[in-house]
Amino acid sequence: MHFALRLAAFAALLLTSYSDALFIPVKRDMLCNGHAALCDRKYGNTTFLGSHDSFAVSTSVFALARTQEVDVPSQLRRGVRMLQAQGHMNGGKLHFCHNTCGLYDGGTVEQYLKDVKYFLDRHPNEVLTFIFTNPENLSVDKVWKPVFDSSGITNLTYVPPQPVMSRGDWPTLGEMIASGKRVVVFLDKGAENKTDPSSAFILPQFQMVWEDPYDPTDPKWPCKVDRSAGPLAPSQQLNLMNHNLNVNLIPVGRGVRLPDRLSSPRTNGIRSILKHAHNCAPLVEDRSPNFVMLDYVNVGQGLEAVNRLNGFAFNS
Repeated sequence: MHFALRLAAFAALLLTSYSDALFIPVKRDMLCNGHAALCDRKYGNTTFLGSHDSFAVSTSVFALARTQEVDVPSQLRRGVRMLQAQGHMNGGKLHFCHNTCGLYDGGTVEQYLKDVKYFLDRHPNEVLTFIFTNPENLSVDKVWKPVFDSSGITNLTYVPPQPVMSRGDWPTLGEMIASGKRVVVFLDKGAENKTDPSSAFILPQFQMVWEDPYDPTDPKWPCKVDRSAGPLAPSQQLNLMNHNLNVNLIPVGRGVRLPDRLSSPRTNGIRSILKHAHNCAPLVEDRSPNFVMLDYVNVGQGLEAVNRLNGFAFNS
């Protein structure tokens, strides 16, 4: 009896060893920004959900300068992969503020970047873009770069192999993730004048990214090249759609424009975003936009629309 039990145990061991020898582990598809198909997609041919004045967060309807209702970490968890913000000096430190820090002060840029890095460290397969404005023309080398360094973001930033990248020159998302250089930084003013080679990751926006009119008020979403610079033609640049509808309180000149929160469910709906993209398509050789920038990213179907522009039918 004992012999029979030992024989059965030995046979079971052989079968287990044989099974293990035949077992071939199946490698799961890598996901890049949530989709395996995006790993082989060039950065310049990908559409990203963007947050306008991402720092200007409030749930109060009386906060007239707000553009968002959820904080930056929540925006990132909701699929935002392009963060826009406006830098100003306040008390000797670089802050993100809305026009002036007296109107809305979003805190220091350093802390903002640390919050973003916390997310990136825990989501290693995500490619993220910053598009920052520099209305005071602050020094890239002496003011902007140091806050990237102190936040730890610099080590994640992508430095292009050439000063100006056309839409087709960019690597794939998978290549950027594999290299660890998966944060792209654009600045609207001053980056073209930097002199410190270690600031090379801060890129001049309008040499590589054009925008249609900002603070739009027309829900029909006419599209034209509003802000751009050479040497590339707009069709060879990345493009940003300002899909953040405003109400013009004083319709004289540019007037006084405030974000239209009441219309945001419709503005951030799939139909509205796709219509805007359709209107811009002839300017970029019938391709999808690279950045769809919204107010109130927690409202509507922004991520679903971006997924459709990337060729995915569902928000998954």
